[in-house]
Amino acid sequence: MEYQTTITYFFKGGRMKIRLFMLLFNFFLLGSVFAQNYIVIGWNDLGMHCSNKDFSTMAILPPYNNLRAQVLRVGDANNNPAVMTSGFRVSYEIPGNTYSVGKTNFWDYEDQLFGVNLEPNVGLEGNGLSGDMTISENYFYVNGVPLTPYTDSDLQNEDALQLALLTVFDGSGQALTSTQPVAPVSNEINCVSSGCHSSEQQILNEHENEGGFNPNDTPILCADCHSDNALGMSGQAGVPSFSEVMHDKHKDKTNDCYKCHPGPNTQCLRGVMKTQHNFVCQDCHGSVANVAQTIKNGREPWFEEPSCGASDCHGSNYAEESGKLFRESKGHGGLYCSACHGEPHAILPSGSDRDNVQNIALQGYAGTLDKCESCHGTTPNGPGPHGFIPSDIEAVSTQIPDKSTLLQNYPNPFNPSTTIEFHITQAGKAHLDVYNQLGQKVFTVLSEFLQPGIYHANFNAEFLPSGVYFYRLTVNRFSETRKMFVIR
Repeated sequence: MEYQTTITYFFKGGRMKIRLFMLLFNFFLLGSVFAQNYIVIGWNDLGMHCSNKDFSTMAILPPYNNLRAQVLRVGDANNNPAVMTSGFRVSYEIPGNTYSVGKTNFWDYEDQLFGVNLEPNVGLEGNGLSGDMTISENYFYVNGVPLTPYTDSDLQNEDALQLALLTVFDGSGQALTSTQPVAPVSNEINCVSSGCHSSEQQILNEHENEGGFNPNDTPILCADCHSDNALGMSGQAGVPSFSEVMHDKHKDKTNDCYKCHPGPNTQCLRGVMKTQHNFVCQDCHGSVANVAQTIKNGREPWFEEPSCGASDCHGSNYAEESGKLFRESKGHGGLYCSACHGEPHAILPSGSDRDNVQNIALQGYAGTLDKCESCHGTTPNGPGPHGFIPSDIEAVSTQIPDKSTLLQNYPNPFNPSTTIEFHITQAGKAHLDVYNQLGQKVFTVLSEFLQPGIYHANFNAEFLPSGVYFYRLTVNRFSETRKMFVIR
């Protein structure tokens, strides 16, 4: 009755009050929209950005860090989650790192190296250490953030894994949500600090004096002569690319990637491939000699890199989009692969606590973003990405069992549902996967961080044809496999 009286009052008051009513009505509608729950997921595009600290003699890479983000409206029982851009603004900043001039001398030489005159603390793309991200398709981005590894409070020691802060605002400027991905950066690329060369000038002096090259006309940008896809520079015709010549020059001297790719202290490979599988750079990229030879054979460095979907790696079920690298590929619901898995060289869960901050905030534990409720708001029906099937996991007891074990499913045979009981003695990421008789993974029942206890997993196999299957539980170093039968 009170609502009806208000409407009557507005209409009796004439056109101005009608307009006021419509403005208030639209405000209430917008209020209902922005009452929705939103999350934002952010990441760096590489896992580590490198730059020189001193640009007075030679330069390989400038201060140039990239961040990406996707904003999601969380779903519910009746609505799927949606990736949002229109009507939203995402700001970025690096708390504790507000300036770069003085932490590097890049702004003393940027005109000689890149032919531009930049304002202090502004990078090559016109962006500073804080500002607003740009919308492109269904994501937000900022390129060329001139970040250094030195925080305002420590100008001597590198902090390579600083946390950025991304904040989402609605059209009225109200902050809706935020996240903290790592913005990685290192100055350890220096050829002298690696213990290989006595000085940068010595490196220049070793070059042949041809084509007008003058080693004393410093500073010199390597990519002016040697093409560099990372910088988008074509170099000079007939001169090998920077990546080819560097790897070819050093192939007989070292196979230690951290001599150049920073570095013995930074060690950019820090994700699950290193921490759980003991990978080193060569497991994916090959030896220093192999990198050089593949480029000589026609591979484009930076544009053609190891593939997750390769037959000798994860296989087609985990492949990137055709013709794209992992860092460029999208998958489930239009999300970038990095949104769930983390960026290259820091695939989650990472050995660095800071890399894990975002997903712990989103789902309560480190690792791949695989808690469906984080985006869907509820457990969806049907398989998700890579054949992942959301399953009801019930903690039967929090008492720590005597040993980890995987029990026989019941009923067995079954159609379409069965219960799988398992016991774990140590907290960790639990994987419960189903395989066919050929040993091919057909579904992931569970991929979740669990505490010690006794659990029941309710598995619905309505998507599987009749046959014999195997289910395997892996938690930390424990692994056990059992057989089950689906009948129709």
